[in-house]
Amino acid sequence: MDSPEVTFTLAYLVFAVCFVFTPNEFHSAGLTVQNLLSGWLGSEDAAFVPFHLRRTAATLLCHSLLPLGYYVGMCFAASEKQLYSPSQAPEAWWLFLLLAVTLPSLACTLIYYWSQDQWARHPLARTLALYALPQSGWQAVASSVNTEFRRIDKFATGAPGARVIVTDTWVMKVTTYRVHVAQQQDVHLTVTESRQHELSPDSNLPVQLLTIRVASASPGVQAFDIRLNSAEYGELCEKLQAPIRSATNVVIHQSLGDLFLETFASLELEACIGCMQTRASVKLVKTCEEAAAGECQQCYCRPMWCLTCMGKWFASRQDPQRPDTWLASRVPCPTCRARFCILDVCTVR
Repeated sequence: MDSPEVTFTLAYLVFAVCFVFTPNEFHSAGLTVQNLLSGWLGSEDAAFVPFHLRRTAATLLCHSLLPLGYYVGMCFAASEKQLYSPSQAPEAWWLFLLLAVTLPSLACTLIYYWSQDQWARHPLARTLALYALPQSGWQAVASSVNTEFRRIDKFATGAPGARVIVTDTWVMKVTTYRVHVAQQQDVHLTVTESRQHELSPDSNLPVQLLTIRVASASPGVQAFDIRLNSAEYGELCEKLQAPIRSATNVVIHQSLGDLFLETFASLELEACIGCMQTRASVKLVKTCEEAAAGECQQCYCRPMWCLTCMGKWFASRQDPQRPDTWLASRVPCPTCRARFCILDVCTVR
């Protein structure tokens, strides 16, 4: 494990994964395609569409060069393999070199194809062309997108690899290799999934993530999914012109209070500790007399027993020779030993 070959392999693997998926530490250090090539890419705020035409192409090329970078590094880390001379390298490494050279070659070919006719063949340009008027081209639509993106009232959220942007006219999702675009007046939005996470890495609070399907009525526009925090759902709805439908059994919590109530209910009604077959359904609350009167005491235990098990417990504490006294008797709570009578057994709804 201490050999230079293994050490370099592990280090390069970590670097490659972080360079592709760009965690916050890499963003802070500026180790991203956008930052390293900022001089050529330009400004996203100044020209949103041209920026992402170049960014997606540059990202594809940079990521395709990662295997070749590993091979070059291994030439130094494992010099005994003579990788710097492919004809003398082991067959497996020769095949790896062939793959490492093929990937950027294919990427360059695809980027060259995209860039023809002033990037008219790029997937983003093709999508924008579907919304162009007969007497205009995709550049006119791109100009509209650029103008709306510069406005400060746009809705924007999400990680760099899956950003969601909503302007007055457009719904967009920016990913690592492409940009999805749909016009608001043509889309149907549906909340298809909600996932509850106990802790958010940013706030250490419970968070609910919603998945919304954006389907365009325009033929040729590919449907896509956007994900966002349920706390941002209200702000998104204010920016959208079309209503958002919810799939069956999808519950949206738009505030921390909503999340707390659901968590409270789930913790409050656990499985009955007596039979472990049904939910706890009863709580002992002193209702027979005034708080300070009588023999019964207030129980502060949360609901942990079902009605059947509580009844069995109550019956097990009775004198089998005096069944006439059962209904009027008092027994200790099975958990805290506070005394209660049958009138204190309340059903939780």
